[in-house]
Amino acid sequence: MDHTKSFITTNFKSITNIREGEVKFGQKMQFFLNEEDFSLCIQKNNCKYVLFGIAEDIGIRANFGRAGAATCWDTVIQAIANIQHNKFCKANQILVLGKLNVTDAMAEANTLNERDKADRKTLFKLVEKIDKEVAHIISIIIKNNKIPIVIGGGHNNSYGLIKGAALAYGKPINAINFDAHSDFRQLEGRHSGNGFSYAFEEGFLKKYFVFGLHENYNSKNVLNNLMLNKTRINYNTYEEIAVRETKNFDEELKIAHNFIKNDFFGIEIDLDALPNIASSAITPSGFSVQELRKFISFFGKSKQATYLHICEGAPSLGDEKNSGLVGKLIGYLVTDFLKSNQTI
Repeated sequence: MDHTKSFITTNFKSITNIREGEVKFGQKMQFFLNEEDFSLCIQKNNCKYVLFGIAEDIGIRANFGRAGAATCWDTVIQAIANIQHNKFCKANQILVLGKLNVTDAMAEANTLNERDKADRKTLFKLVEKIDKEVAHIISIIIKNNKIPIVIGGGHNNSYGLIKGAALAYGKPINAINFDAHSDFRQLEGRHSGNGFSYAFEEGFLKKYFVFGLHENYNSKNVLNNLMLNKTRINYNTYEEIAVRETKNFDEELKIAHNFIKNDFFGIEIDLDALPNIASSAITPSGFSVQELRKFISFFGKSKQATYLHICEGAPSLGDEKNSGLVGKLIGYLVTDFLKSNQTI
């Protein structure tokens, strides 16, 4: 890929609602103009955080999920642009690259039927191409001592994030995943259900904790695979914490952190863990938004936190009257991470 055309940039003047006497994120964030290779822009910029989107749902389709996550970035960046820049959270430490240019891959995916075996294999190959680009970008960001904040897309992009971070550090990293599913499915070809199993198999993922698995939606085979690797993989379930109450949410945060804290780790958030949030696998039951915000704030404080990935949000699958809801939710999550991770 020509890296001078890797991103489709954002026109902040058109999406920021400027009001006299107020300062919005869209007026203070720095942004990539696509006039040079993005790696040079990252290298020269003094921001601590690099924000970009991956507007695709190819991996979700390849996993037989509902398309729609490709619509997330445009909603999110508009919501973030209109957050108030104030004493609680400052925007000038953020460099926005835009959204990864996957236009050609999405156009090809739109011609394919995932129920057709040959077409599904083509979807796998398209995901692999995106994997390579994501890993390359993440590696550059981290090598320049910056923290990526990535808005999906499908959870297939966890693989590229983990690989890119591992390549940057020269060693495998850990991951904490707030998710209803383990995404540790079989290695049948790349899709949104096996980003972590591929990263684990290929040596990029060292230790992995899944927070809040839904007991009804993880297969016996997957759970057996997790158990076979219990020295490096651990999890708790939503039902243990919130239904039967045999485990405590706050204590489980500490247990999960103790499991991964000895190495750099990525923070993975799948919005299908929240009830009634428009996503590829929407659920009627799950942790609250407040609990997720607490989760991000807790793990964002760690010096070992190396990236934040929020994925599977699909505004196009939600209520048309509240089409900006997913974007506003992700805006809260991003700023919770910033507030916990930086000195304000």
